This record gives sequence, structure tokens and C-alpha cells, in this order.
Amino acid sequence: MNDDSTARLAGTLRRWVDASAPGMRLPSTRQLVAEHQVSPATVQKAVRSLVAAGVVETRPGVGNFVREVRRLASSDFGWQTGALGEAAPREPQRTSSLASAPPEAIALHSGYPDRELLPERLVRAAFTRAARNDAVVQRPPEAGTDELRAWFARELASVTGDGIAAPVARDALVLPGSQSALSASFRALVGVGGTLLIESPTYWGAILAARQAGIRLIPIPTGPEGIDADELERALRRTGARVLYAQPTFANPTGALWSADLRDRVLELVRRHGAFLIEDDWARDFGMVPPPVPLAAQDGDGHVVHLRSLTKSVSPAVRVAGVIARGPVRERILATTRAESMYVSGVLQAVAHDVVSQSGWRTHRRGLGRQLIARRDALIAALALEAPAAQVQGVPAGGLNLWIRLPDVVDAARLARDCRADGLLLGPGVEWFPGEEPGNFLRLNFSGPDPGGFTTGARILAAALARQGVTD
Repeated sequence: MNDDSTARLAGTLRRWVDASAPGMRLPSTRQLVAEHQVSPATVQKAVRSLVAAGVVETRPGVGNFVREVRRLASSDFGWQTGALGEAAPREPQRTSSLASAPPEAIALHSGYPDRELLPERLVRAAFTRAARNDAVVQRPPEAGTDELRAWFARELASVTGDGIAAPVARDALVLPGSQSALSASFRALVGVGGTLLIESPTYWGAILAARQAGIRLIPIPTGPEGIDADELERALRRTGARVLYAQPTFANPTGALWSADLRDRVLELVRRHGAFLIEDDWARDFGMVPPPVPLAAQDGDGHVVHLRSLTKSVSPAVRVAGVIARGPVRERILATTRAESMYVSGVLQAVAHDVVSQSGWRTHRRGLGRQLIARRDALIAALALEAPAAQVQGVPAGGLNLWIRLPDVVDAARLARDCRADGLLLGPGVEWFPGEEPGNFLRLNFSGPDPGGFTTGARILAAALARQGVTD
């Protein structure tokens, strides 16, 4: 069965459902097979994903229907994100995704995949080999080892479009993880007191890195379909900002995957305004469908600075990220890294290059997508059955998380405390907004340990919601 075809059909049906009245019957399996040129099994799997998401109900012997559910009111305040503009600075807060979890807890809060989703055998063998070479006693080049820089460049060059100069090893820098790469890029491109356009919601680590660099943040609303390009254009024109930070592929926390049209438009806007796009491609190894080529592969003039981390996909112990930056901006970023980190451990670089050069790495990545689909669908099904008031905001085609909307009446901070007391760790949505939070949200990680605990976790969430009067 083709998972790509299933995901496309599920997306098409979800849009049809969203535009249809409750109780409307879905086209029959025979109609969908004929119209979309897919197999009956693909249709059944796509429909099952909508049933798990709680938007379709099956009536045996009759058909599939847009679900008739009573939902507590949830207002859409997302438009205010762009209208309000820059937010007042907030006090730093403890980030839930870094909190340690008791062994017995159901951990849906973490930003990292469980070890069973990592290429552990490859990593252990790579560390053994690295211990026997000169990396353990030599200082590596400040820009990174030649081998690893060449690998990052080849990964991007292999998908670079015709007529566009492909990146080469000298365009690449190796940094100690994505957090360091973000900090260096923000300091080099924006600087203290400068303005950064940033998706809202977005990765909390990017918000933290920008604030610690003394950067002014202008939030641009985004959702399951990606960034609001109209609001981005207004912000570029209004603020004069010259840098945008975004995650076009399987964004954290929303799971958004930008369409080809949206990618083209954002790239056109960046070019027209003489701006930079810092493209955080953190989830490229976590695709459940083949990911589109990075925007950096469509840009030969240095507008896109491309970040790709190996920390989550190889091992949390291997904090290594690559930055592709073409033109003078590369030297700016390198100068910043000299002051912050000097260089990345040669042992870690050797391990990272060893792992991604093995044929087993490609095999691991192919199997990883199937594992993530199973976990994602299991968590969606558990929520739909046990806690339907927690509404999944789009079914992600990659990444590690679900983005959940709660009814407006819910006290999200109290909910997180109550769930933790009952053994369930959540990621409160407020941590992913650079400005005010336009509603109640949660980020739930389906790639963490013990997916067998999803149903129990959903029941704990439902019980906590019931204590606040939310029972549907």
C-alpha cells in the first residue's frame, strides 16, 4: 500500500469534510477508487484516519458520514497575531519538553523520539570506530570536518533544481546542535535590537535563542497548512525586517507541510524584499511521506540559510547540526560561532558521518516512517475515543507531534498540573508562541516511550478536562 497516496487522499477528504455539513454522506469506496485512481485498501485506510481524528463516523451497512458532534465553542483569534504585532517581553519560563519524566509516567511532552526509533546499533558501532582514530586527540577545523561538511552539502546538492548552483562543502558549517545553529544564525543575520519575523506558533528553542540575543520578534500567524503569506508580505513591508525564521517541512509544533504554491510565494517574497529565510529543516528524517525538496534547493542566490540537525534522528548524544549558507553570510555565521562554541567535537563529527554514510542508515529511515505513522494514528485514535474535546489540528505527514486545540473554557496551566499529578506529562501550547496565545493548545509527542500507554494517557486527559466541566 502506498502511504503517500493514502496521505494525499486523506488530505483531500479532510478538506471535503471540513467544507461539508454534519451528517453528509461521504462518497462510496467505489466512487473514490474511480475518481482518485487508488485501491480500495487505500480508500479504507484514508477513511480510517478521519474516523480516528473524530471527524467522520462509520455506520455499518450504511456508509461513512461527516460526524455530528456537539463541540464546545472555540473562537478563532489567530488573526490577532499579525494585527497586534510585536509582543511585550515575557519572563523566561521552564520548558516542559526538557522536563525529566518519572519512569512510570506517560511522557507525551518530550521533543525527542524514543530510543527504539533511533539507529542505536549504528551509533554504538560508530562510537567504537571513532575511539580508534585520531579524532579523540586532534582539534577539528572550526568550520567542521571536511567529510561531514561535504555530506551536508551533497544532501542539498542532490535535490537542487536545474539552473541553480548546487552547494559545495565550503558552503557548509558544522555546529553543536540546532540550538547553537539558531543562535549563531540569529546573531549573525539579525543582531541585537534587530527585527526577526517568526512563525507563531513555532519551535520554543528559536524563540529562546532570539530573545537571548536581544532580538525583536514579530509573530506571523501559521497553522496546519503553513505560514500566512499575506500577513508575511504585510510584515515585510511594514517592519522593513530582512530575516524570516520558518519550518516549511513538518513544523514543530503544528506538523505543517507547506504546499508547493506556498513555498514558491514565500521564496518570491524573500527575494523581492532582499531578505533572508532561515529554513529550519529539523524533521527531514521524520517524514511519513517523502518530504519536498528544501527551499534552499530552489535558491541559488543565498537568500535561504538552511539548517539541518542530526541530534534527534541519530542520537541525543550526538549534538551535530549543519548550516548551508552561501555568500558573505557564511563568514558572518562562522565568525559568530568562533565566539560561542569555537568548534564541534571531532569525535561527535566522526560518529555522525559514520552513521549517515552506512547503508543501514537509509534502511533505518525507510522503516522509521512506517513506525511514526503507526504511533501517530494510535494517539489520534485514543484521543478521538477517550478525549474528543481535544481536537487534533490536522493530521501531520511527518515530524514527532500532534498539535491539539482545547475549548476556550479550559485553564490550560491547571490542566497540565492535574495531568502531571495523575502521571501524564503534556506540553502546554503557550511555550510555542512568541506573542500572546490565541487559544488553548497542547503539543503531544507520539514518538516517545510506551505507545501502549496512549489510551491511558487520553483517559487521564479526559478526566482532567471533566474536572473543568468539559465532558465532550
